Amino acid sequence: MTVLQALQKYFGYNAFRDTQAEIIDQILNGKDVLVLMPTGGGKSLCYQLPAVLLNGLTIVISPLIALMKDQVDSLNLTGIPAAFLNSSQSDSEQATITQKLKNNQIKLLYLAPERIFRSGSTLINFLKSLPVCLIAIDEAHCISQWGHDFRPEYLMLAGLKREFPKTPVIALTATADQLTQKDILEKLALDQPAQFVSSFNRANITYKVVPRKNSFVQLLQFLERRKEDSGIIYCLSRKATEGLAEQLQNAGYSARAYHAGLDNAEKSRNQEAFLRDEVKIIVATIAFGMGINKSNVRYVVHAHLPKNIEGYYQETGRAGRDGLPSDALLLYAASDGFKLREFAKVEGNEEQSAIMIKKLDDMVHFAQLQTCRRQYLMRYFNEDFPDNCGSCDVCMSEVKKFDGTLIAQMALSAVARVKERFGAAYVIDFLRGSKREKIREEHKQLKTYGVGAKIQRVDWTRYMRELVMQGYLQLTNDEYPVLKLTDKSDAVLKGLQKVELISTQIEHEQEAVALSFETGLLNELKLVRRDLAANANVPPYLIVSDTTLIEIATYLPHNPEDLRWISGFGDIKLARYGREFLVPVKNYCEKNKLDSRINQKLIRLERKPDQNRTSGKFRAADTRNESFSMYRSGKSISEIAHDRGLSPVTIEGHLSYFIQSGKIDVLEFVKEEKIPVIQDAIESYGIEKLSALKEVLGEGYSYGEIKAVISWMSRNE
Repeated sequence: MTVLQALQKYFGYNAFRDTQAEIIDQILNGKDVLVLMPTGGGKSLCYQLPAVLLNGLTIVISPLIALMKDQVDSLNLTGIPAAFLNSSQSDSEQATITQKLKNNQIKLLYLAPERIFRSGSTLINFLKSLPVCLIAIDEAHCISQWGHDFRPEYLMLAGLKREFPKTPVIALTATADQLTQKDILEKLALDQPAQFVSSFNRANITYKVVPRKNSFVQLLQFLERRKEDSGIIYCLSRKATEGLAEQLQNAGYSARAYHAGLDNAEKSRNQEAFLRDEVKIIVATIAFGMGINKSNVRYVVHAHLPKNIEGYYQETGRAGRDGLPSDALLLYAASDGFKLREFAKVEGNEEQSAIMIKKLDDMVHFAQLQTCRRQYLMRYFNEDFPDNCGSCDVCMSEVKKFDGTLIAQMALSAVARVKERFGAAYVIDFLRGSKREKIREEHKQLKTYGVGAKIQRVDWTRYMRELVMQGYLQLTNDEYPVLKLTDKSDAVLKGLQKVELISTQIEHEQEAVALSFETGLLNELKLVRRDLAANANVPPYLIVSDTTLIEIATYLPHNPEDLRWISGFGDIKLARYGREFLVPVKNYCEKNKLDSRINQKLIRLERKPDQNRTSGKFRAADTRNESFSMYRSGKSISEIAHDRGLSPVTIEGHLSYFIQSGKIDVLEFVKEEKIPVIQDAIESYGIEKLSALKEVLGEGYSYGEIKAVISWMSRNE
């Protein structure tokens, strides 16, 4: 079986994404690999596909039991035998899996890191007795103390190369800055690994930061248009998660809390309900989410500032794993940064404390940006990006500015008058003439006291932030940051420098670009998926993703061959679930007098840049070229289909491409006298409805002949 055949058979895809092909090539050649790929970018496929093709067992190191179960359920649904060993299983369950491992009946085994090298454990010796052909370490950033999610148990994995010196290792993570990447390579002792860093850009996610005022009201406004969507809301404390979940329930939303303080049974119930779409919203601390593969999370909200960019990026990345438009909302208050500074410190380790505080400062800077947020994220991960992404709140806003020189002079004068010894909150109170006791008596006697009383506190807070961003003020890095003047301050105070401030910022809603699907049919398909998932005792998204359902509701496949062109339908899922999804499509189309639009899908596939032409050994294995080569060697379409494990219709589609490019003469597929008849039908009825053309032409004409003439006409045009 070729790599592309396995990709289609088990995963239902016709082409690789980004660097997947090159990564798999390295693994099949026995090389170590480090992979940085964003959440939803297809990391798992990079070791799951080689596991199918290699002779032996693939060991997957994974940090969470929930993640293991999710991955194993998904693999077994696609026909790949997989299992996990962890503390949630009984002795008899573990004994059954052990026997299957001895009988070579399992292709992938998921384990927690501490289980392998635990003191007194015999597991490592048992694993060494098995034909281990690949080791995959997921969430590899957990091994680095410089990463945002360091786990001491991951340090044990340094012994893997010693125990399995000839076995290739693939380390995977979605978030690691350069310091963390270097640490991963050193700790795991990888042997001259190939390194693959994909683009960190999650183009389908819209990033928004909103100043936090009345957070619950703001949250309800955000959720109003998303009542049927799944989402995650992150809070800093356990108490906050429970309180917010209760508030949302009282407001009529299906929400539950999740944090490390809940007992395991309740955590498991709440997570499972969320995964199965029984609960729409999880309100959680960062204890929730690592490795959560739920593909249809439509939004992630941070009710408080995260501690670092890596954590924020990974958590927001749990939205839109299926590639559909999704939102990341951060509710920010300036006090968040001050509160988190103590949490950022690592007791007894000044070097690590300094790094963590710097990471927090970077996060605060992101929240205060007046430039493209996506560009900032990309540059943080050392990736160049334009200065206008068109899909963050800054880039979607129309900004109006005004001459704020007088306001700036008031602010700078106030900082100078209080001898540059106080923070923003005190200076604002001083400017507004606050009667609070904390304002010193000597300051109340100054001329500047109360000079800004007509400006609201919320506006002063914004202006102070802008003055810092523009370099007219600076904040110290102390535990309680103090406002200081800068080299640019003097010119403003003397009236030599004009200062512009933002008066209004009107955000324009971005219209999501989506396929034109049949909404009624999509709802029916979701009900079918729900029932299938209940019977299989798995979350609905493991049956098929929302993206797959939307494709079905868009292109209206009428038969199993049509369904093969829908992303996510490999051979196993086609056999198991194809009929269940086709029945409602046929009924819906009959009721609404609609024809299949699958030909539009085929045209879209052909018009895309050729994703199959990847580097390394896969260039020669391009799926169309492979069919073309076999055809030129004298094999018939049915013989090629048999040899490649594909359908004759698929092979006809491959070869039609070469009719359009001129490498195959249309007369090899269609008798000359048939061409004018087919051409006339195409010109009369168009190419949008292939089934209609077939019906008009009758039994004497095949779909292959019709597609061949369409390709021939496209070439002539």
